[in-house]
Amino acid sequence: MTYDIPFCLEFMTIIAGRKLRDTLTNSLSEQGGRLITIMYGEGSVKSDFLHDMLGLVPEENKVVITCLLPCNKVDTVLDMLVNKFHFDKPNTGIAFTIPIENISF
Repeated sequence: MTYDIPFCLEFMTIIAGRKLRDTLTNSLSEQGGRLITIMYGEGSVKSDFLHDMLGLVPEENKVVITCLLPCNKVDTVLDMLVNKFHFDKPNTGIAFTIPIENISF
């Protein structure tokens, strides 16, 4: 048995440095993100001596943020991640969505 969902939802996942946690969650909430979940992780990239000396050490402590987002807000949020948080640059973050067609409880 299926029920028609009155609106479309996407499951969004964002992985970024922990320093961006509060700003990202506030921005997602403002854009209609719901059921925002925060998990912590550690990146697998290790720096070498030369990178340490030049101050180019990638942030190893990561935050994984998931939420439900209305489909009509996905492009807005992805644009915000590029423009405000520079996700188009290396070592800043990654984001993706998965369409939700059916939800069962």
